[in-house]
Amino acid sequence: MDNEKMKEILERMKANRPSFPKRAIVTGGMPYGNKGLHYGHVCGMFVYADFFARFLKDKLGKDNVIFLSGTDCYGSPSLETFRKMQSEGFDGTISDMVKSFNEKHIETLKKYEIGLDFFEGSAIGESAEIHKKVSEEFFDILYNNGTLSRLSTYQFYDEKLGCFLNGRQVLGKCPIEGCKSEKGYADECDLGHQYLPEELIDPVSTLSGTKPSLKKIENWYFNLQNYTELLKDWINNLETKTPTRPFVTKEIKEFLKKPEIYIKKDYMESFRSVSSKLPSFTEVEDKSKASFVIIFENLADRECACELLTEAGIRYRTGKTLVPFRLSGNISWGVPVPEKDGLDGLTFYCWPESLWAPISFTRAYLKKTGKNEEDWKKWWCSKEAKVYQVIGEDNIYFYGPAQHAMWFATQGANPMAEPSDGELQVSQLIVNKHSLFLGNKASSSGKIKPPMADELLEHYTHEQLRAHFLGLSVGNTSSSFNPKVYDPDAKAEDIDPAIKDGNLLTNVYNRSLRTIFYTWQKDFDGIIPYGTVSEDVINECEMSLLKYEKAMMEHKFHLCIYELDSFLRNINKFWTKNFSQDDKTVEAEVIVNTLHYIKVAMIMLHPVAPSGIENLAKMLKVKENIFDYDRANEPIYNFFESKENHKPEFIEAKFDFFKKHKSQLEIL
Repeated sequence: MDNEKMKEILERMKANRPSFPKRAIVTGGMPYGNKGLHYGHVCGMFVYADFFARFLKDKLGKDNVIFLSGTDCYGSPSLETFRKMQSEGFDGTISDMVKSFNEKHIETLKKYEIGLDFFEGSAIGESAEIHKKVSEEFFDILYNNGTLSRLSTYQFYDEKLGCFLNGRQVLGKCPIEGCKSEKGYADECDLGHQYLPEELIDPVSTLSGTKPSLKKIENWYFNLQNYTELLKDWINNLETKTPTRPFVTKEIKEFLKKPEIYIKKDYMESFRSVSSKLPSFTEVEDKSKASFVIIFENLADRECACELLTEAGIRYRTGKTLVPFRLSGNISWGVPVPEKDGLDGLTFYCWPESLWAPISFTRAYLKKTGKNEEDWKKWWCSKEAKVYQVIGEDNIYFYGPAQHAMWFATQGANPMAEPSDGELQVSQLIVNKHSLFLGNKASSSGKIKPPMADELLEHYTHEQLRAHFLGLSVGNTSSSFNPKVYDPDAKAEDIDPAIKDGNLLTNVYNRSLRTIFYTWQKDFDGIIPYGTVSEDVINECEMSLLKYEKAMMEHKFHLCIYELDSFLRNINKFWTKNFSQDDKTVEAEVIVNTLHYIKVAMIMLHPVAPSGIENLAKMLKVKENIFDYDRANEPIYNFFESKENHKPEFIEAKFDFFKKHKSQLEIL
């Protein structure tokens, strides 16, 4: 491409550069406090959050970005694991248990260089007390704004053991039409679909193995269904003004439909005999499908219809829609709910309190670092700031409509889908599709178990795994993780897919670095020759930086790796094409230009392999501000203490800047 054409393209790209906030919060989803981290937790979620947070720190300044998460300590999963551990001889408290898992989480995340600024837990350290305070504040705001209802609803009860059952203490089949979940729990399935307990199909108590009964209890519910129209405005904003992934808005829209019931056509005659007793509905039939649909104007009408259909012995499934979002329960291990209207002794259902937990963590972080805890509003309630939340697709319902409807509800009587400054702002959801394992969905509670994150490090370096997962297109489709060492069908001569993107570091970039270090050591007494970077090289680097930046802010992280792949390979091509050892002037010019490529690559690789790139910066003896993204295309000489006689570290023969795993070296 000629220089003028490139300049023209660059001007267009600069005119369309993405805008950036002044401050940013990045959150990773909270792992449960009853298990260690498998590869999906770390590589399928935290690696992406870390990659984006590190980029933002280089772009906005590290003091303007907070990357945080924590262990999700409360709820029935932790309580159930604690019960099992006690039966096996564990003599600690449930607090001891979640603290031990939290420590394991921290240890694993460090091994993968997940650079969290803060990671505690909803029941751990100072976070615990702050979280209780924030939970009470949230409840009071929602209550005072008239957005809560005190409802008598059904809860499962184990008649054999004489106790109420919560969450995962009940197992059945999800009642939502078309759901492919392996497990339906008390009022949600493992794919995040919400339903009423009485809708669960074939429930069984996991404690006694018997079919539980249903008993009415009182709880607090957030009137989520009242925010349908506002959520539609919010979705429209996501589609027209943000880089939200299309499958996310499509999934959320399904929850904004009117309440539906799906009935198999086999029951058509029975349905006709009771249809006149049902609340007003619209019937829709698709001749190509085995079921027909009846649609209601509101949830109350659908619930009434469900009761009548059940009495008539008609089998049915319900469609996705917004239902009241349960805030409280009677589980003993939870954050206390404030007493209101004589309803006392309740604890928060773990999902709502985990949604505002990142606010608690922000406040705890500010306090821990000597700042004003109340400054959390500068991060969560300011138009100058942005909250980015990296989650898995199973949690779209909670972080999407449930969270944002509650956020809107805190505004009071006249909420807006685009909150004014000072109100809780809309988060940018960065949602990843499932990471399959050898082509199958794996989960710690499913039939196919994923490898633990620590276990993977017995075969691959963390840099190889980071690069590999960032190269997967999880923002578009469910990508499969196919590590050769776990694949029973792999042949000895097969290339391991898990190290392909890591080879950009261990092979491609490593070779460029070795070559240029060896050359100035051999021909220039170890001193970097000084010169002016060519305009062509400056423009080419600028174009790659702009492509990388655009892909980053559109959360197309795999395109960042694709751009790096092309850019890194071109460094070696440039050297081979232009290097001449017979002419020292030409040789110096090639070093100057190649070093600029290498320096720009450092900036783009910094979020991929942080410690490896930082070690390279130390060996080059450059200043710490080398990673300032807005100065990425400046000559490296601007980051030397002196432009003349700058002598980097000396490297020995076959020195590796980025290393393969020792098991791979043994194979070689």
